[in-house]
Amino acid sequence: MQERVTGRTGSAWGGTGASAQAIEQTVYRVILAISFCHLLNDMMQSLLPSIYPNLKAQFHLSFVQIGLVTLCYQVTASILQPIVGLFADRRPTPLALPGGTLFTLAGLVGLSMAHDYGPLLLGAALLGVGSSVFHPESSRVARMAAGRRHGLAQSLFQVGGNVGSALGPLAAAIVVLRWGQSSLAFFALLALLSCAVLWNVGLWYRHHGLARLHSGVARRLEGAQVPTRTALKGIAVLVALIFSKYVYLASLTSYYTFYLIRTFGVSVRSAQLHLFVFLAAVAAGTLLGGPIGDRFGRRYVIWASILGPLPFTLLLPHASLAWTGPLTVMIGLILASAFPAIVVFAQELVPGKVGMISGVFFGFAFGIGGLGAAVLGALADATSIAFVYRVCAYLPLIGLLTAFLPDIERRGGWGGHSGGERGDAIALQGGTAAAE
Repeated sequence: MQERVTGRTGSAWGGTGASAQAIEQTVYRVILAISFCHLLNDMMQSLLPSIYPNLKAQFHLSFVQIGLVTLCYQVTASILQPIVGLFADRRPTPLALPGGTLFTLAGLVGLSMAHDYGPLLLGAALLGVGSSVFHPESSRVARMAAGRRHGLAQSLFQVGGNVGSALGPLAAAIVVLRWGQSSLAFFALLALLSCAVLWNVGLWYRHHGLARLHSGVARRLEGAQVPTRTALKGIAVLVALIFSKYVYLASLTSYYTFYLIRTFGVSVRSAQLHLFVFLAAVAAGTLLGGPIGDRFGRRYVIWASILGPLPFTLLLPHASLAWTGPLTVMIGLILASAFPAIVVFAQELVPGKVGMISGVFFGFAFGIGGLGAAVLGALADATSIAFVYRVCAYLPLIGLLTAFLPDIERRGGWGGHSGGERGDAIALQGGTAAAE
């Protein structure tokens, strides 16, 4: 986990004595490590929706009950993530990263042994707790290691989660369908591997990450402050865009397999492979969104990624099986590119609160996805899954609200000269000592 950046002091870790040039550099080792752990975390957690058809048959669940399982998992994460993020801003706790993986381990073990609906809900809730600890702190680490390339760092971090989410259905199709529900315990062992990697990341965070961020900000140019009213308006718009993105994604991640099975009569394995392809497209979109935002501006990326899928979402409910796959790939690819840009945009709007902002947006994404899954499940029970996709097809129109986002690029709010990092430095003056 060495950061191969040498400052004036010759430190290989780029500590407090590192030069300004060294601190501007991106620490890919740390970002890739946290991305790998994000892959493991989200792969383990995506096993849950991947086995919904099996659970529905085994426990005789309705679509409402399936939606409530998703709600239990995602709301647990959404409630706790902002709290964890706010606590991290005030008192950084680097070793919380490996500790959070133990909740994921417990959740998977619980799901593998569940023989009733109650334990199933408990296992889903424990998965949510593990996610709530992991995401705010790991997103904070990604920003520490980003140098000037915040969008790229967020994309690399988030694409790990997207790849993991795509691998989950594939793992379910290969392993869980063959060996059954109890095989989920095997995947719990991956939590131990993640714990080991995150332990080393936590040590870098504790001894070098905080000091690197603090020392680097002291050498940066002043950036323009965003007025409070403007920031609040921007956050409100971003929250509405997250609503559009994640409710639509919930319709696919939770019910896409059922839609394929009921509409086209495909097998469970084939439906899971279709879901894997869709989630792989989501991963590709996430990887592209951050660097494009760094290059051309995050506001343009948000415009294109939220409003852009509209033609494809309108066509999807009327498409044949041959066209359903390509349409969902385009939807996933375009829609997913927004999130890295949204997170960094929000961090720039609210300086000094990287952990809290990460927790709010990751948490809201989980929560609104869970709530959306439950509501859409009730709608599917009352009507049909095809009707759900006809309704959700209009959600990208919310992307028109992007017009109300402040143009903070002209205010000098991007990149290494951002006001967000000045605020981070202030917040970390007391936090560095607390972490040590």
